[in-house]
Amino acid sequence: MNAINFQTVQALVERFASQLDSYKQSQYNETQTRREFIDPFFLALGWDVANEQGYAEAYKDVVHEDALKIGRATKAPDYSFRIGGVRKFFLEAKKPSVSLKKNAEAAFQVRRYGWSAKLPLSILSNFSEFAVYDCRIKPAKTDNAASARLLYLTYTDYLERWEELVGIFSREAILKGAFDKYLDSKTSGCAEVDTAFLAEIERWRDILARNIALRNPALIQRQLNFAVQQTIDRIIFLRICEDRGIEDYGRLLVLQNGPQIYTRLFQLFLQADERYNSGLFHFKAEKQRANPDTLTPTLVIDDKVLKDILKNLYYPDSPYEFSVLPADILGQVYEQFLGKVIRLTPAHRAVVEEKPEVKKAGGVYYTPSYIVDYIVKQTVGQLVAHKKPNEVRHLKILDPACGSGSFLLQAYQFLLDWYTEHYRQNPKKWAGQKSKHPRLYQAMGGVWQLTIEERKRILLNHLFGVDIDPQAVEVTKLSLLLKVLENEQKLFPQLSMFRERVLPDLDKSIKCGNSLISNDFYQGQQLGLLDEDTIYRINAFDWATEFAEILPAGGFDAVIGNPPYGAFLSPDETEYLLNHFALQNYRLDSYLLFFEKSLDLIKEKGRLGLIIPNTWLLNLKCEKIRKYIFNNTTIKQVVHYRHRVFNKATVDTEIVIIEKQLPIETHQIEITLKEKEGRSTNYVIAQKRGQMSDGKPVNIFERPELTKIADKLRACQKLDSLCAITQGAKPFQVGKGKPPQTREIVNKKPYVSEIPHNNTFRPLLRGSLIQRYEILWNNNYWISFGDWLAEPRYSANYDAPSKVVIRQTGYRLIATLDCNQFIVRDNLYMIVSRENDFELRFLLGLINSRLFQWFYSKIINPEVGEALAQVKRGHLAQLPIAEVDFYNPIDKANHNEMVQLVEKLLGLHKQLATANVPQTKTVLTRQIEATDKQIDQLVYQLYCLTVEEIVIVEKS
Repeated sequence: MNAINFQTVQALVERFASQLDSYKQSQYNETQTRREFIDPFFLALGWDVANEQGYAEAYKDVVHEDALKIGRATKAPDYSFRIGGVRKFFLEAKKPSVSLKKNAEAAFQVRRYGWSAKLPLSILSNFSEFAVYDCRIKPAKTDNAASARLLYLTYTDYLERWEELVGIFSREAILKGAFDKYLDSKTSGCAEVDTAFLAEIERWRDILARNIALRNPALIQRQLNFAVQQTIDRIIFLRICEDRGIEDYGRLLVLQNGPQIYTRLFQLFLQADERYNSGLFHFKAEKQRANPDTLTPTLVIDDKVLKDILKNLYYPDSPYEFSVLPADILGQVYEQFLGKVIRLTPAHRAVVEEKPEVKKAGGVYYTPSYIVDYIVKQTVGQLVAHKKPNEVRHLKILDPACGSGSFLLQAYQFLLDWYTEHYRQNPKKWAGQKSKHPRLYQAMGGVWQLTIEERKRILLNHLFGVDIDPQAVEVTKLSLLLKVLENEQKLFPQLSMFRERVLPDLDKSIKCGNSLISNDFYQGQQLGLLDEDTIYRINAFDWATEFAEILPAGGFDAVIGNPPYGAFLSPDETEYLLNHFALQNYRLDSYLLFFEKSLDLIKEKGRLGLIIPNTWLLNLKCEKIRKYIFNNTTIKQVVHYRHRVFNKATVDTEIVIIEKQLPIETHQIEITLKEKEGRSTNYVIAQKRGQMSDGKPVNIFERPELTKIADKLRACQKLDSLCAITQGAKPFQVGKGKPPQTREIVNKKPYVSEIPHNNTFRPLLRGSLIQRYEILWNNNYWISFGDWLAEPRYSANYDAPSKVVIRQTGYRLIATLDCNQFIVRDNLYMIVSRENDFELRFLLGLINSRLFQWFYSKIINPEVGEALAQVKRGHLAQLPIAEVDFYNPIDKANHNEMVQLVEKLLGLHKQLATANVPQTKTVLTRQIEATDKQIDQLVYQLYCLTVEEIVIVEKS
């Protein structure tokens, strides 16, 4: 920060000190404190406090929330400091007469704001004092003012510690990451808001489910799940509306006073039906609306259960400030919440348990907001770029597996911001008195906002979603409805103006069904023979009927989302899907099915944006869909994440952005590799390369500077043209072998032993028993070889005089030579020459060389080092083998030198294995390293690499 900014703060401090008694008077109010001291203080820290740069509302540095103070109830913090529209910290202001050092209530207030918004820290200040709180720590009503306080200064400290303040809280410091480093340096006993709120609503579900099942014995399981979910959703919706000033504060709280709480709670639900017109509150039959809820009006719920829930929604028992709870946090909580389901026992007792598909997947994976934001900008953002509102009025956006609605929510926010920015350029047209249906109005503080009518129009006209889970559909609707009401201040004047209820009914936009299976699933089957649970589980969905106006017009303009991976499919479903999805392999994966379906649902020149596993590019079995995409669409971008996007998941993911139109001959795909540390590598590859592969795996990691080297190797003959590559024996699997193996045999493993029990036992190798140029077998691993094994694989070349053995698992090629006719396990491959004059020691030297490791890890199998990496037979088949012309003296000499060097290495490793003197081990290790380098140099020579190309390989 420059000297001028320091002088500004110096002047503020001197003025405050000189008139301290006046400023400490109660008459000197908070607004004056903010305008005269706090605003210029943060202006000196580089923040555009008054938006002098004229940024759009969505991207202003500082948002002043004073307009949301209603009476004595504060509905939002005074300042929200942001970078690129993303909140970084809150500041809650007080007047100087309010002492902060021991003010537990004020500290609790600002901590509730920060914690509920999932911000790591926030500030409490009256200029006289400046307190920074760690908002990663869950606030409790019993905390004192010093709890979770990271920093406490008074105005007399500002000048001396100005550089420290600038280094942490200035706009420039936050852009450079100093803010994050400051947080990392502070330990935190974290109980984050999403984790805590999830635990809270899971507790509600548990107590509601048990009580409703007990008091309503006629309910079946599906009805119980619906009743519990709707009750929780309605309570959360109304409570959030209270904190946002849309409902009177405390309406739910007062229900605790008196009996028959559910009867009185339901009266609030009925009033909400009249007020909001939402499917969340729909109890009466009306024209052009779906069937009303006739189940929950008749529920019986004990007062004790509801008292427990309602009491914990309010200060001081509740740490939540719902006015600042981000929509994506609510979605993340619900995504986890939906991973469990209520089951009724035969005794009609409710039990909450994890859904089978969630258990199989290892948990629920919520898409991080930065992924969602990027996909929305690259799809919806590109479709509306350089256009006017009337040009995008027919834009249709779909998430075919919408879950809790995170993608639709972000797309909606993007469109709200986009429309607001366009309308505010011409407020006379869009907010004028002559406009019959104004799209815009000016809120308190001069901020332009969209009218409720316009927010509803945007939602209903542009956004569509489908999910197989009815609870997920309801959560998506809830999230979108709350977004409609977000920041709303003139709600009820608008209602009286238009004489209508507030919220849209989303039943025609957000639908429940199976995106992959249509009604023709039942053709040839008698519905009467299918049980009700199966019909509900399949949940067939006919796109042409459900979206009768959109599909005949060509389809959706954008399809976005995070389709499910590896979902369970029954035999009937598998048969149906194989017959209806032309681009699939016999081993179906749900994400590939959604990929194909999305391409079908998009209109010509529409955009597709998904985050999916990277296997579609590299898996040998994805040939059909890979070939179709490269030949028939324009791949705009692939953003590959070299780190875990989903915390618990083992799958490696990437964002794919596709335009549905034929690619031009010269089209270049933009590739971005994202590292864990935040670094990115950007380059382009020709889409033509994928077309020329004719469905074979496409390596997007092959940057242009690597292609020249790779092409030299690719020009050589392939390993599978010279050698037979086979996999070893599989000893155990239930139901396999002759006679079929039992579970007891698989568990006890009688065919594998440390000693040979009879003449059927032969020496056995497994993956961990081989290293480069070395076999670690020590006469202690044997197998009874015969028909009783699950897969003995007699055709494998166990008894060849010599064979190269390669590990299947591991992050690199690890090979050695076996001349002792070992039986090998199925985690090893065997390579045997088809020609007698082909020397396997020559091949072994190539495979273990640095150039082959580079070619394997950078070109053939760039998954190396990642979650699903393993050596496959198809990878080995592609290894390029340099041709040796034995009539050429140079070729023959190189070949013979390689054989000699490999023989030397095999011998050195044997010596090292038995050496027991440290000096001997050191000498042998150095000889091995030197011989390895000789082999590497020889291999570079065999493949004609230049000095520059060798440097590229060595650096990799």
